[in-house]
Amino acid sequence: MKAWGITDIGLVRKENQDAFLIREDMPSRHTVCVVCDGMGGAAGGRLASQIAVESFTAELEHILTRDMTPEQLREASSYAVSQANEAIREAARKNEEYRSMGTTLVAAVSYDGGAVITNVGDSRAYHITKTSITRVTKDHSLVERMVDRGDITAEEARRHPNRNLITRALGPDADAQCDGYICPMKAGEHLLLCTDGLVNTVTDQEMLFEVLHHSEPETSLACMLDISKSQGASDNVTAVLMRKL
Repeated sequence: MKAWGITDIGLVRKENQDAFLIREDMPSRHTVCVVCDGMGGAAGGRLASQIAVESFTAELEHILTRDMTPEQLREASSYAVSQANEAIREAARKNEEYRSMGTTLVAAVSYDGGAVITNVGDSRAYHITKTSITRVTKDHSLVERMVDRGDITAEEARRHPNRNLITRALGPDADAQCDGYICPMKAGEHLLLCTDGLVNTVTDQEMLFEVLHHSEPETSLACMLDISKSQGASDNVTAVLMRKL
């Protein structure tokens, strides 16, 4: 599994509080990718997202082995989330300025038949084939609950004034609960991990088109960023694109 990433401050924010990390050289031969969207004001969000990507990846480096099943990878990822959560909370306890900091997290760990995906918050993972794009993760957010109840449509959720209110995050919650998914993949298929800065400005069909239209993943990511900026890019924008070889 190969991976490429991009992050940008956008057109409005004064600071980029997103973070991503790609590890293709794990001793266990797994590829690990993680994307986080920090929150908490001042430098808190930036610190929380950076702690999360580094702690999550470091923990997996210690516990992953080559012979793990997808279910074992899902359990290992859940444990790494708990460790990242505790690392953020420990940093917050040491500095009053960072007391309210937190971050979302979406991550993927490759295995021979695809990837195991983990998420907390509203950063997303999409599975992209030669003909379709499917959202793998479910947002932990107020508007997602409203969509589930039938109060609003998915399209209305993209523009809802409360779309940034999330119900789960690393940092604020002592016991941050994550969801885990096993995503089988075929050669040539992609996973897109991204923050809501991309989701709120680039449609699913635009994501699909850019990934399929360009042979170079870096170009696909750059074009998606251009679309986001053309729509105002009011938030930080971060995306990681993974391709199964």
